[in-house]
Amino acid sequence: MTLLHAIILGFIQGISEFLPVSSSGHLLMFTHVFGISGEDNLTFVIVLNMGSLVPLLWVFRKDVWALIRNPFQKMTLFLVISVLPVTIVTILFADRIEEMFHIVRLLPIGFIITGSFLMLADRFAKNNRDIKSLRVLDAVLVGLAQACAVFPGLSRSGSTITASLARGLNRESAAKFSFLMSIPTAFGAIALRIGQVASGRILLDDLNFLNLFAGFITAAITGYFAINIMLKIVREAKLKYFAIYYVFALAIVIFIFF
Repeated sequence: MTLLHAIILGFIQGISEFLPVSSSGHLLMFTHVFGISGEDNLTFVIVLNMGSLVPLLWVFRKDVWALIRNPFQKMTLFLVISVLPVTIVTILFADRIEEMFHIVRLLPIGFIITGSFLMLADRFAKNNRDIKSLRVLDAVLVGLAQACAVFPGLSRSGSTITASLARGLNRESAAKFSFLMSIPTAFGAIALRIGQVASGRILLDDLNFLNLFAGFITAAITGYFAINIMLKIVREAKLKYFAIYYVFALAIVIFIFF
């Protein structure tokens, strides 16, 4: 991996993590184009996740601080419930998930499903519940949608926002809950990777720290703009345009790899 590759992948991560275009799917596609693979690739992806976590914490700093000051509240419970499905799936199928990250032929399936979700999301008109009206069942179902997004090509934000809208949340609340859910999920993924480093499965000597730093910074900067763009897109019911994008992305993947 060159420095230029690291910057490009950081840019892709920062944009695609928060826009409904599947960061894992796009990273899989471009790492194959660049010929990058192996443990170095997987560790780099976690560092990119760390970079995109920074602007998320900043944009929602008031909500995060409120949770820290008063952890024993309903929102804390809902966030814990919402991340349980993806945690269980990750623990049970960690090796299989890592294997899927290298299988390009799965991307068209994930892209088609995500595009269908996005077309469906803008059709939910009766969304009058705010985030204060969240219930346990909402957290469970949206959490299941997030767990499904470990499949390559499935967008985490697209899946969780669509599920939230289907449960009747208004657009602003759906986006907010989706982003808040991603914070503990990202911390969990980072902790898992750090554990692998500590256990010796991944050797620090094999990592290029300049590339890691460049990817981290790029993902953090682009992620900040992507979050604000996504919030505006959801409010204005423009997710269907990303469904159209998926048609072109699907065609590109098929053309290049098949």
